[in-house]
Amino acid sequence: MNGPFKSPSRRAFLRGGVATVAGAAATQATAAGDPLITEVQDWASATGEGVDATPYGLPIEYEGDVIRRNVPWLTADPISSINFTPIHALEGTITPQGCAFERHHSGAIEMRKEDYRLMINGLVDTPLVFTYEDLERFPRENHVYFCECAANTGMEWAGAQLNGVQFTHGMIHNMEYTGVSLRTLLEEAGLDAAGDLSDKWVYVEGADASSNGRSIPMEKALDDVLVAFKANGEALRMEHGYPVRLVVPGWEGNMWVKWLRRIEVSDMAVESREETSKYTDVLEDGTARKWTWVMDAKSVITMPSPQSPIPHGPGPLVISGLAWSGHGQITRVDVSKDGGITWETARLGKQGDSKALTRFYLDTTWDGEEMLLQARAMDETGYVQPTKNALREVRGENSVYHNNCIQTWHVNAKGEAENVEVS
Repeated sequence: MNGPFKSPSRRAFLRGGVATVAGAAATQATAAGDPLITEVQDWASATGEGVDATPYGLPIEYEGDVIRRNVPWLTADPISSINFTPIHALEGTITPQGCAFERHHSGAIEMRKEDYRLMINGLVDTPLVFTYEDLERFPRENHVYFCECAANTGMEWAGAQLNGVQFTHGMIHNMEYTGVSLRTLLEEAGLDAAGDLSDKWVYVEGADASSNGRSIPMEKALDDVLVAFKANGEALRMEHGYPVRLVVPGWEGNMWVKWLRRIEVSDMAVESREETSKYTDVLEDGTARKWTWVMDAKSVITMPSPQSPIPHGPGPLVISGLAWSGHGQITRVDVSKDGGITWETARLGKQGDSKALTRFYLDTTWDGEEMLLQARAMDETGYVQPTKNALREVRGENSVYHNNCIQTWHVNAKGEAENVEVS
């Protein structure tokens, strides 16, 4: 091959016909001068590790930076705290359990499957107690859903705060859950004693020391709620509620009670701490929006972003991100490179279950100029993700929860990104 490669066209680049490594100086090496091609490397000179070297497969050391992270000053103690999914470093939509964010109110607990019990009581025909083995004998289902903490993006109400998409939007994960529908278990206990179900509730409670509990309308309980004991094909991790947790598709993560121990059928909401003093949306005048369970349509660009800068110079660029809605499928995502003045429609990745993450891509060309990157999601109900100012007009700046505003990254000429506000 004579001379350096020529810069590929966009079409050739997308065909995969030619790949180049381009930096700010646009220096490129020929194959003849690259020792990684022309010389035998260490990894090809000796045998590697055997099949039993790592009985449970772990990430390779070169990916050791792809980890959950916390923000120490956000909470007083890590026992009642949260960490964040490294969404800037992940692709596709499925979150590995080892990277999926954690939220605890009194720390993650250890419980053997053999010691697990789930009680259903209250307005049922026959109060029941299930063991783990009992749950395994019911017909099971598999669904992919996102779980988002209601406080995700909560620090951004008053302005740009945390400089990293892991910290602004990382209180979310998306996994395939296996379990038994809550409807099946309620019907096993019998609901004739409850009478008219239109005004009934279930109260779900965890086995940890915080006794985290939430009230769920019966309509939702009989719809798509899952009592799950597997995630991504394996047992739940301790921090995700092993051995059994609740999955409440599309609704805020605090309702996804971990270490699920009790389900009580009632004729009223319990009004627990987690649904009165917490997980309500405080408005400008001090009143609170109540029962705001659903996570509205939201999106964010994960690359480029503050923790994932553009690794090359001008030329072909894939802008990538995630979108989701608690109301159902994402139908469209638009991307702006100029802070919302103009928009381009992104390409959606493969759609999965309703109320699951959707990956989007904008295949574009970067000219090296500064950008103000934004993404705007739309769901199947017609809902359009709002600007931060649009949310503030309705709710002020006193809220913590349910901030689904459009996020802005400023990308400079070096390809570095920073959290900014363009309302």
